[in-house]
Order: sequence, then C-alpha cells, then structure tokens
Amino acid sequence: MNTVFADTFYWIALTNVQDLAHERAKAFTRSATPGTICTTEEVLIEYLNFFAQWGPHFRRKVAINIQNMQESRTVQIVPQTSASFLTGLSLYRARLDKGYSLTDCISMQTMRNEGITDVLTSDMHFDQEGFRALFRAA
Repeated sequence: MNTVFADTFYWIALTNVQDLAHERAKAFTRSATPGTICTTEEVLIEYLNFFAQWGPHFRRKVAINIQNMQESRTVQIVPQTSASFLTGLSLYRARLDKGYSLTDCISMQTMRNEGITDVLTSDMHFDQEGFRALFRAA
C-alpha cells in the first residue's frame, strides 16, 4: 500500500458508528495492507475539537485513539511547526476564491511535501488541488 493521508473526515467516520462513512472507513482500515497512514497534528486538533462537546465517553475514546496512533508503526503524525503554519497560510492566501480551511491547506502542503496523492476524505477541495479524495462518490 502506498502512503495515504488521513483527513479529519476519516478519523471522525472511524470513531462515530452513526457517521454515514463509518462502514467504508472501517472497511478501508481492515483491507489496507501494511503501509503508512499520514496525518498531521493540526488534523488531530480538528478531530479532538469535533468531539469536544460529545461528553466524557467520546472525549476518552478520541484521546485513546490518538494515543494508539502515536504508538502505531503504520501511522505517521507530522508535527505542527511554524513552517507548516506558514506554508498552509501561503496556500490559504493563494486560494481566496476557495472555501479551504487552514487545516486543509496545511494538509495539502504536507501531502505535497510527502509526495502523497490519495487522501481519506470526501472533501472536494482536495480534488480541486489535484489530489484524489478516496471517499468521494464515484
């Protein structure tokens, strides 16, 4: 398996059994041959923030999920840095006509730096930047 990038969408779908993409996310996880899933600390911040108001059960669950990611040999977490912020901000400024979030811009720049083309998301913004969103409707 080539390295794929995991967007916040994927982590949420994997965690929330009621998410419409939950079964697809689980199926991808089960079928993925040993390889690497790359994500960023910025994505993980979004993931934690998404579940912040869901109560103690989900807060505990996502904290454990992140700990498992940190300990995994197949998940690469790219740390946030001033440089990642600035390169993300540069793309954000260059795409004023788009609805890209700063986290998406940082993710896209990380994907370019890592040579990754496939992303575990349904977000069309990644397609607009030339990446392949694996959860987009065919």
